[in-house]
Amino acid sequence: MIYLGKRQKLTASRETQFGFYLSGPDLPKTESSLPVNEVLLPHGLCPEGFKKGDTAEVFISMDSEDRPVATFDVPPLELGGIARLTVKAVTKIGAFLDWGLAKDLFLPYREQTHTVKEGDSLLVGLYVDKSGRLCATERIYPYLSPDAPYGQGAWVDGLLYEYVPNFGAFVAIDEKYQGLIPKKELAEEPEAGVTVHGRVARRLPDGKLELSLKDLVARQMGTDADVIMEKLEGAGGFLPFNDKTAPELIKEEFGMSKNAFKRAIGGLYKERKIEITEKGIKKA
Repeated sequence: MIYLGKRQKLTASRETQFGFYLSGPDLPKTESSLPVNEVLLPHGLCPEGFKKGDTAEVFISMDSEDRPVATFDVPPLELGGIARLTVKAVTKIGAFLDWGLAKDLFLPYREQTHTVKEGDSLLVGLYVDKSGRLCATERIYPYLSPDAPYGQGAWVDGLLYEYVPNFGAFVAIDEKYQGLIPKKELAEEPEAGVTVHGRVARRLPDGKLELSLKDLVARQMGTDADVIMEKLEGAGGFLPFNDKTAPELIKEEFGMSKNAFKRAIGGLYKERKIEITEKGIKKA
């Protein structure tokens, strides 16, 4: 039995002009089993001295024509695993990721949780689609472990990989454990693909962690307020920005979301450090 997307120890049973055909023991059938008993290891991928009868550990992938092929090159993830991969190209049908093999790994649009662009580093899982092809997904909840080694009150880092309005934001803690920021903890819809730092509010019986960002928001407000005051100083005490300014202009100038900007200037106003006018903000 040959397993797609897995490393296997196979034996060279015969040689052709194209390469060696490898076969293995009769193993249980799984969702990744291929309907073949042998797989080609092309001559161009064979190490020097490889011959019929040799046994080797190889990875089973697909070639450019979606035919199963063996390779000694081992990618950073196998079927059911997760890893960070770099986006090589974005097309009309999805993105293609570099995973160290001749054929790039396809990430369909339906498996993306946010807008990706060339050069992005994505945490993805590997699965076999309905057509029998290896594909990547950003919907990595099933690939994460519920056994995080953290208790209530601990501070953790993670990747916010998906936002589901009915539940909240799903986080890959340490890029390997399941975490959730409940909807009630979120002042605004978060952006997937960002790193978060949160406190463990509750550890559920199954080991999954619920995170709180309340303490983090308070600290972030202070940081954002410092940025705004520094820019005010540099601009002579006035900036043409207020709560009516377009979000993209705020992001470009201050590097923060409009909601974060509004929270920060609201705090500065309450502290009587600034005045908010129809034309912008100025030092009090």
